[in-house]
Amino acid sequence: MLHRHLTHQQFTLAAIDDIIARGKRRDWIELRQATLQDRAVLEKILHVCRAHIADPYAQRYHFWKYYAEHHLG
Repeated sequence: MLHRHLTHQQFTLAAIDDIIARGKRRDWIELRQATLQDRAVLEKILHVCRAHIADPYAQRYHFWKYYAEHHLG
C-alpha cells in the first residue's frame, strides 16, 4: 500500500494505522502475512488499536485488536 504521508513501506505504527484505516483487502492480507512472520507486528497493531478502541464505531480497529490479542496468546 502506498501511504499518503509516509516515504517507506515498512510496518511502522503510522503505516499500520494507515493500513487499518484506509487499507483494502489486499493491504490487510499483507498485514496479516507480516504478523505471521514477525510477532512484533502484532504488538504494534495492539498499540495502534488501543488509541481508537474507545470509539464503538471504529470497527476496523476493533477487528484488528481482537485478531492481535487472539494470536498473541
